[in-house]
Amino acid sequence: MASFKVPYVPTNPSSWGPPKSTSPDISAATSSPDAPPNRFAHLPYAPFGRSDRIGRCADFTTSSFARTGDASSAFHTRRDARRSDANKNLEFQYKVDSEEAREFQLVDTSKGYGSGIAAGSSAGAGGGAGGAANVKRFLAPRKRQNAQRLRQINARRSGPEAPSVGRYQQAQRTRAGGRGGPGGRGGRGGRGPWRDRIDRQASVSVRPDWRRVEEVDLGKLSKGTSPLSNLVDNSPPKSVEDLLWCGFLDQYNDQYDKVSARTPAPLKRVETKEFYPVTTTDDPVIEKLAIEGRGTVFATDAILAHLMTCPRSVYPWDIVVQKLPTGALFFDKRDSSQFDYLTVHETSNTPPAPLSEREAANEENADALMNTPERLSLEATMINQNFTQQILRSAKYRTNFDLPNPFWDEEDNDGMEPASVAYRYRKFSLGDGIELVARTELHGLAKTKGGAGSTKQVGKLVTTMGGKKKKKNQPEDNPLEVPDGDQYMTAYALNEYDPSYAFNAPPARPGTSINWRDKIDNQAGAVLASELKNNSFKLAKWTAQSLLAGASQMKIGFVSRVSPKNAYDHTILATQTYRPMDFATQITLNQGTMWGIMRLFIKLLEKEPEGKYVIMRDPNRAIVRVYGVPPGTFEEEDENDEEEDEDDDGEEEKE
Repeated sequence: MASFKVPYVPTNPSSWGPPKSTSPDISAATSSPDAPPNRFAHLPYAPFGRSDRIGRCADFTTSSFARTGDASSAFHTRRDARRSDANKNLEFQYKVDSEEAREFQLVDTSKGYGSGIAAGSSAGAGGGAGGAANVKRFLAPRKRQNAQRLRQINARRSGPEAPSVGRYQQAQRTRAGGRGGPGGRGGRGGRGPWRDRIDRQASVSVRPDWRRVEEVDLGKLSKGTSPLSNLVDNSPPKSVEDLLWCGFLDQYNDQYDKVSARTPAPLKRVETKEFYPVTTTDDPVIEKLAIEGRGTVFATDAILAHLMTCPRSVYPWDIVVQKLPTGALFFDKRDSSQFDYLTVHETSNTPPAPLSEREAANEENADALMNTPERLSLEATMINQNFTQQILRSAKYRTNFDLPNPFWDEEDNDGMEPASVAYRYRKFSLGDGIELVARTELHGLAKTKGGAGSTKQVGKLVTTMGGKKKKKNQPEDNPLEVPDGDQYMTAYALNEYDPSYAFNAPPARPGTSINWRDKIDNQAGAVLASELKNNSFKLAKWTAQSLLAGASQMKIGFVSRVSPKNAYDHTILATQTYRPMDFATQITLNQGTMWGIMRLFIKLLEKEPEGKYVIMRDPNRAIVRVYGVPPGTFEEEDENDEEEDEDDDGEEEKE
């Protein structure tokens, strides 16, 4: 029977590899009868292959294994490591003669054109001179193409220290704006330097005592591949009923339909109007309706529209939900949140980037502070409020409703008056015992088709689908359809923002930035298409609010800065009128998907016990998570804010 003899392996207890000749164990290693001749003791290990870059065996201390959080820095680290490894063990690497390398050069091996062309050309009218000229004109483009091709090949051969070539003579993978690169198809941003990714922070910190209830992937939910898709019901509400009307409405001024870039209207500051962005639980009318048992779910139109269109959102947000022992759900917003502020270029490829503390402290960057996300949000909110009141006529054409504004206190007005807003409390029957009561807002009253303004008191309007018989080919009725004659309107304002004025902004590609003053009169569709790309979530949210309020018109104003570096003075360039139903179709806002998403959140919380919950969007991914939180969460922040307000009021009284 054949036997296998284990070869001799010298042991090295102090380091890696075989023992060195100076090791105390070398005498024992060489004294063994099975030890091989010690002829390779001083021969260093080195790769003999030209493409190998192995310098050590099992060395975990080299810089190529350094862990970094930035992908670009990791790439440069690996590249530097490869360059450093290439210079090791040079005595064992193949060396090319410098004279031979200097003389080597690629040459053009394409077939030349024989003298037949010249002979044929010279044989014609005009003689030899004309033939030679024709040959030069024919061969010149080919020579330029061959020279360009050789420059590209030699540039790639010569490495990074070779002289640079033209932009369009570089390899495809190094060109700015190539496919998949910045500005290319499927890439990010425009042709220019790569912009660092913005890692946003969550709108509220998740605490250890929070319990995760559910996680909703918005991308899969939109495609219907989410595990929660069986809870989504995209059918419209069964019926819509008006419960109460509060406040008043002023009539729209038709003169603002004639505003253009040639004859703009300055935007005025409305300093005598009060706006009330009151949350659900602070609304006394909703509290009264909840006590009467008029609904099972209560919210405002802003919160409902935010949830219904949340797949288009990019910035992080959060909404607080309180579930009572009776099973009623109240959707609220935090008092210290930025929920009521409008965003600018949220869905753009080049959103406004925040400044670091060092950049913000630099006095030279004072002009750049006005283009930060926070300042732009404050500017857009101010523009929207002023625009909604400026486009209305005086109180002479005012329409009062059943109840006054529930948030205005006549005794503590200080010369102020409430803004022209009508609060329309509506009940939506969603089926399965879900009765959704929402406070919606209307901003104005437009003229009817006959030309006279509507001054009648609005009574109770009930729209139901149950008792109507439909014909075979008749489309399904939508209870959100507004009948002719009720010309209630909502008003919103878009403000122009040029990303090229932002701090450290890359140069914009030609054609990506649209100047409103040049396009708004003749190409209003191009301006709107650009805004649909850059502010998709904001426009979808406005459309959803108009649909919930039952508005027959939606006025959108286009407001621009007087100067790009002046964030305080603005002009109205145009005012466009849209029908909310048609505009929702134009921006691909599916109403069935809106109600399906709202039903999903309601059904997820119906299964949970009584308590407080938070719905929040992940800051960097299209994921919405639902957390169960302790009952006292966020109340400490509200108490601190109230104490600060009281301290400020006390200081003002002392002064």
